[in-house]
Amino acid sequence: MRNHACKTIAAMLLLLGSTAAYAQQYPILDKMADRVVQKYQSSTCEQLWQNRGKHQAGGEEQKLIAFLRKDDQMRRHFFDRIAGPIVNKMFECGMIP
Repeated sequence: MRNHACKTIAAMLLLLGSTAAYAQQYPILDKMADRVVQKYQSSTCEQLWQNRGKHQAGGEEQKLIAFLRKDDQMRRHFFDRIAGPIVNKMFECGMIP
């Protein structure tokens, strides 16, 4: 039993270590994702409803979009970071069923 527990703990540490390494793979992209999440989390539902469909991407955002179109792995990483918080906020605001 003790041997099984040791193997389980070792597997968990390995998984946590690989997750941390993956998170540090794109530090600039992570900062941008954090800014996007912060924007949604700090906005009120009313603000989100008013700005829905009105946003025009600025120069920095256009560069990010162009970059994400070219790199599938980075795009997947970016969307994995922002999807949960944004969808939760949209759900709370009644923007999705």
